[in-house]
Amino acid sequence: MSRKKKELKAQGFTLKATIKNTMVEGPPDAGAFQERPSKPTTFRLFYERGEFPMALQHKPGGNRIVWRMEIEKLDYHHYLPLFFDGLCETIHLYEFFARQGVHDMLEHGGPKILPVIPQLIIPIRTALNTRNPQVMTTTPKVLQHLVTSGDKVGEALVPYYRQILPIFNIFKNVNINSIDGIEYSQRKRENIGDLIQETLELFERHGGKDAFINIKYMVPTYQSCMTS
Repeated sequence: MSRKKKELKAQGFTLKATIKNTMVEGPPDAGAFQERPSKPTTFRLFYERGEFPMALQHKPGGNRIVWRMEIEKLDYHHYLPLFFDGLCETIHLYEFFARQGVHDMLEHGGPKILPVIPQLIIPIRTALNTRNPQVMTTTPKVLQHLVTSGDKVGEALVPYYRQILPIFNIFKNVNINSIDGIEYSQRKRENIGDLIQETLELFERHGGKDAFINIKYMVPTYQSCMTS
């Protein structure tokens, strides 16, 4: 064997030995849980212009919003998507007005809510895509209220599961590990994994016969909460 071949063989052996004894690391973190700041919301723009028929009332037991007109008479196609757009907000008072405005409109909307569902999907998806812990606890609570707010609302959401549920699939098993943290989050309903599980169960209960199979497609680990 020539000297050159001997050198190549030696180099090859060295390379194999190096690879064999090298610790192989896993792929880099894809950033699935990393926060993604949202753009300035249209809700904030309208709020700063004073275009919402509402005001802040200071009370000893806590602040509340006061509507300047009956909520039932609001244009739901105009206002409800704006308040959902504000779910991305995390700064007081923007966050407070958006969250309370959403719940007030869902509480009093009745049949006005169903026709607006298609306009709510992008704001919902945008809020979830921020992956912000505060937004990730607020939005499932809003979705729980939405799905129970009127007849057929749950069924109307089924075609949009592919836009809403991917983030749920990522965060479904996110829980706080420390015992004190678990107790606090359960008391305050701020455990993201638990909130997502509750929301999926309500989706299944109110989504009609096609709800479960569509949830399962997007969140494979979900198990039906319905009994036969």
